[in-house]
Amino acid sequence: MTRKKWLTALVAVLLIGAGIAGGFKIHETFFGSQTYSGNLNQLQEPAKSEAISDARNTAVVQAAKKVGPAVVGITTKVYNRDIFNRKVLVGEGVGSGIIFDKSGYIATNNHVVGTAKTVIVSLADGQSTEGTVVGRDEKTDLAVVKINVDNLPVAEFGDSDSLQVGETAIAIGNPLGLEFQGTVTAGVISSLNRTIGVEGEGMKLIQTDAAINPGNSGGALVDADGKVIGINSAKISKEGVEGLGFAIPINTARPILESLIKNGKVSRPYLGFYGLDKKMAARFGMKLNVSGVYVYKVIAGGPLNQAGLRHGDVITKVGDTTIEAFTDLQDALSKTRPGDTVTVTFDRNGSSQSADVVLQEAPADDEDDQ
Repeated sequence: MTRKKWLTALVAVLLIGAGIAGGFKIHETFFGSQTYSGNLNQLQEPAKSEAISDARNTAVVQAAKKVGPAVVGITTKVYNRDIFNRKVLVGEGVGSGIIFDKSGYIATNNHVVGTAKTVIVSLADGQSTEGTVVGRDEKTDLAVVKINVDNLPVAEFGDSDSLQVGETAIAIGNPLGLEFQGTVTAGVISSLNRTIGVEGEGMKLIQTDAAINPGNSGGALVDADGKVIGINSAKISKEGVEGLGFAIPINTARPILESLIKNGKVSRPYLGFYGLDKKMAARFGMKLNVSGVYVYKVIAGGPLNQAGLRHGDVITKVGDTTIEAFTDLQDALSKTRPGDTVTVTFDRNGSSQSADVVLQEAPADDEDDQ
């Protein structure tokens, strides 16, 4: 190798060495030569603990744990016959229900079971079993289903009459089907004694802003104590409308469910008349200057007819309940049974009178009169 080539090679080696050394110097200058001293434990799996803090263990959490296992899915299948008289599935619906008795009784909505005699009940633990519809009531939209399974979880009923506007409300059910089974939403009691439906036929409901969606029907509305205070039944579905859900008060449902279990139907007390209150009259363009329910037709042979009431009387009281609207009359009668005797106070030509009325059972085909 010539001297010139040897010097060139030496210079190249020195430059490479200087580059490497410079690289280390730059790295040390900008990034440091120390190892990472952060808390690597943050990246490791946390220690398992059964306990959670009081801040996380809220009333909603506790209520969901308490009632959730007793909320079930109810699937109905609708069949028809084809031209060869073969059974063909034409539709399927999914709703919710609440186990309220160890014997396997489940509360749900009438519109959930429809006309089905049997349904499929999906339990919270993953089991599915056949359920029998033991009774249904179209007027209150309630139904009872019976299953034969041991060691069932049971939800505890509370007192819907003690509810206050603004307190916590927790809805548990199966919105949009079993894919979302056991969904929990929370809000507040927005209002009490809401009536939706035709005047005089509606039922007083609990209003809540807890999210209620199709499939939630028949599920539980629960208070902060983990007690069922309503059966979710309806939501107003209009564009731009949110937070308007309704539930049947559990105190209203109790006697209905009992009657459905015992008789397969509801035996309602009956006064035997057609009447109007102020709001109902206004819907028909009439002006009614009375406080109470105006009797415009008495049914022959009915309780009021036998007690001497007639067209033009105004019912102002039933027992101890003051009657200002038709819903007040319905509430008063809901606490009675056919065969009971009640004192009806009424105005006749400006004079207050009263009569003892023996209630009869309402005919099945007379739903619009009382």
